[in-house]
Amino acid sequence: MSTPPGQVDPPPRLLMGPGPINADPRVLRAMSAQLVGQYDPWMRAAMAETSALYRDVFRTANEQTLLVDGTSRAGIEAALVSLVEPGDVVLVPVFGRFGHLLVEIATRCGAEVHTIEVPWGQVFTPEQVEEAVLATRPKVLAVVQGDTSTTMCQPLADLGEICRRHDVLLYCDATASLGGNTFETDAWGLDVVTAGLQKCLGGPSGSAPTTISPRAADVIGARTHVEEGIREPGDVDLGTPIASNYLDLAMIMDYWGPRALNHHTEATTMLYGARECARLLVEEGLDEAVARHARHGAAMLEGLRACGLTVFGDVAHKMHNVVAVHVPDGVPGDTARAALLTDFGIEIGTSFGPLHGKVWRVGTMGHNARTDAVLTTLACLEQVLRAYGAPVTPGAGVGAAREVYAGATA
Repeated sequence: MSTPPGQVDPPPRLLMGPGPINADPRVLRAMSAQLVGQYDPWMRAAMAETSALYRDVFRTANEQTLLVDGTSRAGIEAALVSLVEPGDVVLVPVFGRFGHLLVEIATRCGAEVHTIEVPWGQVFTPEQVEEAVLATRPKVLAVVQGDTSTTMCQPLADLGEICRRHDVLLYCDATASLGGNTFETDAWGLDVVTAGLQKCLGGPSGSAPTTISPRAADVIGARTHVEEGIREPGDVDLGTPIASNYLDLAMIMDYWGPRALNHHTEATTMLYGARECARLLVEEGLDEAVARHARHGAAMLEGLRACGLTVFGDVAHKMHNVVAVHVPDGVPGDTARAALLTDFGIEIGTSFGPLHGKVWRVGTMGHNARTDAVLTTLACLEQVLRAYGAPVTPGAGVGAAREVYAGATA
């Protein structure tokens, strides 16, 4: 018999890439609590509390605000597979890798998918989106708010009105942006929004907070099919069945709602973590959390510039919580990132597709949107850059970041 491995003991890491990030210790403590049965009255109360907290986080009055058990991609897929029937038209504005993901999932749902694209590092104007809506007449406009592959943040404030005017459902993937950038579900007219814990919400991947407007809930509810074995008198199958059982939002809404209709065994530990992520954010205040991400993101941005690095993309439309910089000429990008991890225990990222190996992505989000994490990262990255011959003025990055902090508190 082979010797079993030892207990899980990961090395100390400061995760300063585009996500995941180091979870807030208070979230990890919440996740260490003992399990409770999913129909225990305490558990049902905890689920109701979680819904209420995420209404505050999403800034919505939507009754259907819940968790999809799975990573943020599970939330994306649940939204699209529940909204989209085979043959429906879906429009996706693509400005990075995760727009392509929406295309991939919508295509697998059997949709007729249309795209508009801008070069990576740019975003769309409302006029560009409305022109495409008029040309394609979609049932669903599916858009990413913050695409970490490019670090861009798509303005959403005008899109809801465009969609209402043309009778289009508006879905948004806010995985990378929620909690660190301004987000207004109701004020912006968003119909379905999904997110994840592992970015600005300060938790681990594995739960997808989701909110659904009444008109989207009606569309999803018109496809309700109750499983054999739990059907009750009066249950009638409606419309085209949602293609996924596990990600069927009609059934998940019944599970989270007053009917509490059995669907799956709740991921209890993840619910504890998701509840604590939202509780901490609401306790801090949404505006304060966005301002915190903006402050530390600005400090990181100026620190990287002072290290001689050139920022990628349209800075005016950059997310607060992650910045991309071009890898300097003569510096081996992946090797330098590996040295930062090996020598200093700090992780930053590269990107995908046309940007792979050409940029580094540095995050300041969630629990890691704090002064010591920013200054430590800049100091250590400076040492790596100098080791590979980059002409960096000693202390320049930290100095520039400290000036940002001094200005923010002046």
